[in-house]
Amino acid sequence: MRARNALYDRKRLRARRLNGPVVSVGNLSAGGSGKTPFVMLLGELLKSRGVKFDVLSRGYGRESRGVLLLDPGGLPQQFGDEPLLIARRLQVPVIVGEDRYEAGRFAEAKFGAQFHLLDDGFQHRGLARDFDIVLVTPQDASDRLLPAGRLREPLTALRRADAVVLASGASEESFAIQEKTVWRVKRGIVAQGVPMRPVVFCGIARPQNFLLQLRAANVEPAAQAFYRDHHAYNEKDVRELLELKQRSEAGGFVTTEKDAVNLGPYLSALAPMAVVPVRMELVDAANAVDTMLRKIEERRRGA
Repeated sequence: MRARNALYDRKRLRARRLNGPVVSVGNLSAGGSGKTPFVMLLGELLKSRGVKFDVLSRGYGRESRGVLLLDPGGLPQQFGDEPLLIARRLQVPVIVGEDRYEAGRFAEAKFGAQFHLLDDGFQHRGLARDFDIVLVTPQDASDRLLPAGRLREPLTALRRADAVVLASGASEESFAIQEKTVWRVKRGIVAQGVPMRPVVFCGIARPQNFLLQLRAANVEPAAQAFYRDHHAYNEKDVRELLELKQRSEAGGFVTTEKDAVNLGPYLSALAPMAVVPVRMELVDAANAVDTMLRKIEERRRGA
């Protein structure tokens, strides 16, 4: 990774540029920092400003290949669970593709040179970006590089960021970001209509955080079942969850929005069930978006 970054920094490898502005949202660690909720938050803020945009995503976990325009009614096997969630929440075009530059070219051919939100793009240096946003968590400050830990890059990679987002209670003192634009987000869940003593289940990067958030919202689970991140549910999983509900005398189920996407046609088999959305709030959002749009305009004028 260090050698690859050095080749880009020294212009030996060149990033390709789209006609429209590119805003990347990424992180340092493998999963669980809140990239998807932040993309949706930033998308909602841009929509409130009347800014037209699309989302470019790799489509992690999909079985298809190449560049595809996402169908919000499609399946995670075809497009990936998180891109589907983004498309359904934001109601904007989402294009998946291993090569995000080609995905962007496809988007511009179809929708014009509008804003592009690059999902999970910090390490995807083959596509030039006009603004780089990186989320960090408290765990990142003391973590180790893969495979010993979860970090994709060392903390020094934050030098490339335009804005560092402190997520999940991360503190500025833990990271060498004194000269960086720092944004803070508050993250929580909306636990409404949750059955009494539910079975909590999910396939996300940090399931214990979800459990803690539920307990903070006075939801006390009767049982729990955790799966690997991006888990694709099947009939066996549903049967085992129903058996767990019966054994624990639970009143129903509660899970995340991403898991609801991955349940697909099995969703109705687990009624009664509450699907709990994650909500993110950006502190001083208006000023943050103003700063981002101003820097993008300055850079594009100077390009």
